[in-house]
Amino acid sequence: MNWPLLYDMQRTLDERIEAEHGLVQEDLFSRKMLAFLVELGELANETRCFKFWSVKPSSPAERILEEYVDGLHFLLSLGLECGLFYQENEAPLAERSLVEQFLAVFHAADRFGMTKGRADYDELFTEYLRLGAALGFSADAITIAYRRKNEVNHQRQNERY
Repeated sequence: MNWPLLYDMQRTLDERIEAEHGLVQEDLFSRKMLAFLVELGELANETRCFKFWSVKPSSPAERILEEYVDGLHFLLSLGLECGLFYQENEAPLAERSLVEQFLAVFHAADRFGMTKGRADYDELFTEYLRLGAALGFSADAITIAYRRKNEVNHQRQNERY
């Protein structure tokens, strides 16, 4: 993935939102972390992977991908907030169930939320990418969906969302 491009796109969106909403001097880390966790929960809800009591199928893949890139927006934004950029590594895919992979992301987010450190950010990002792979999303599909949703987010700002 072209991480510099995605960070640049996210920076542009973040700067616009912060300027237009009078938040330039605000520390938004906690709000962005909560937003990431909410998006992660919404993603889990769309997959229905934890709903052992229900036979209803998961949402369509397109909807799940949209929720996934919503989380990616906040993950990139968290990095920008802390001056951190994901250092891609060749981590092997985790051999976990989808439920276990979601929990791994939640745990990594909790650690990063406490430390705001590079190693914990990279671990959170890696676990999130593992989740994307477990959901069956290719790097190209994620990039295309991110770019599309980024445009939607700018349009929403145009419309005073």
